[in-house]
Amino acid sequence: MAGLVLMLVAAVASVGGNLESSSVRSQPETLDQKVVVGGSVTLSCTVDEPDNSSLQWSNPQQQTLYFGEKRALRDNRIQLLKSTPKELTIVISDVLMTDEGEYTCTIFTMPVRTAKALVTVLGVPQKPEIIGYSGPFNENEKVKLICKTFGSKPAAQLSWYKGPEKLEGAKSEVIEDPNKKTFTVRSQIEFVVTQKDNGVEIVCAVEPQQHVNGHSSTSVKLEVQYSPTAKIEPYPQIPREGEKFNLQCEGAGNPSPHFYSWEKEGSDLPPQTNQVENKLQFLFLNRSDSGTYLCKASNTLGTVIARYELKVNDPSPVPSTSTIDHAVIGGVVAVIAFVLVGLIIVVGHYMLRHKGTYLTNEAKGADDAPDADTAIINAEAGLAGGEDKKEYFI
Repeated sequence: MAGLVLMLVAAVASVGGNLESSSVRSQPETLDQKVVVGGSVTLSCTVDEPDNSSLQWSNPQQQTLYFGEKRALRDNRIQLLKSTPKELTIVISDVLMTDEGEYTCTIFTMPVRTAKALVTVLGVPQKPEIIGYSGPFNENEKVKLICKTFGSKPAAQLSWYKGPEKLEGAKSEVIEDPNKKTFTVRSQIEFVVTQKDNGVEIVCAVEPQQHVNGHSSTSVKLEVQYSPTAKIEPYPQIPREGEKFNLQCEGAGNPSPHFYSWEKEGSDLPPQTNQVENKLQFLFLNRSDSGTYLCKASNTLGTVIARYELKVNDPSPVPSTSTIDHAVIGGVVAVIAFVLVGLIIVVGHYMLRHKGTYLTNEAKGADDAPDADTAIINAEAGLAGGEDKKEYFI
């Protein structure tokens, strides 16, 4: 009797174990998904043991989307990708914020089993907008700018840049949009502008920039007005008495200097000068023109004074033509002397050679005479006979 009871218990346990194993294999499986609004999301439901039952997908409102391969909801954005006894996969295109929520996969076994897939729809922040720009600004003025973007989920982060430099200290505010799903973000920045900030871009950027679709930032260009600066440049660089001379006052500022005036410190301007815009022209420099000259450059924000110390030098020395002539003459004389020396050497060499030949011929006949008297006679005869032979020296 006891053995029969043990056999019954073992049989019940075996059946329970098989039922539990079958239950696990018949449990559908899904995965949570994230998708950017306007994108596409794929929902897949799989089961190991369908037990001759069909799979079904339902939306967060518990509306049936697909029962097996049969469409249940007329929404062309939802399409069937795959339907088998073990898998039901659908795709939702052009996702809306209202598509967010829990989707249910159901298998109609005994009992009915379900699996949930959470679809999170990310809101794309719209291109940020900078408001409050009322430039141009004056130098050392405090600037207050506001940047705003809406439609983000999760709430976007806004960052400020002045050129390549990131600005710190911005104050941000997050406001829920009317759809109760996305957010509007406002960021306010304050900073003091300087002369160097003129023409620099102020950028407001959404960070991180994923899912922003190329509209991640916006910018404005600063215009900063500042007082003028000026310096005086001479033309030519060395002022000489009796020559023309110009002083040019080179001014800079925003706005650019619109008025220039010239003065000579301690006296009036020389009578032979002309003022043409930012230039002071000297028609004929005199030593009396030496002194300190002042240029005043003005714009709507102020006036600056530049100084130049003029010292008139002696007239330019006139190059001496006699020096040039002496050099030329010296060169010619040297060439002539060289040629003459060469000629003398050649002629002297030639004369030495011919003189030796003459003496040799003159002694002919005397060598063969038996005595001195005969040698003299033969030599005189040789001289007489040589009168027909004339030598020319050049």
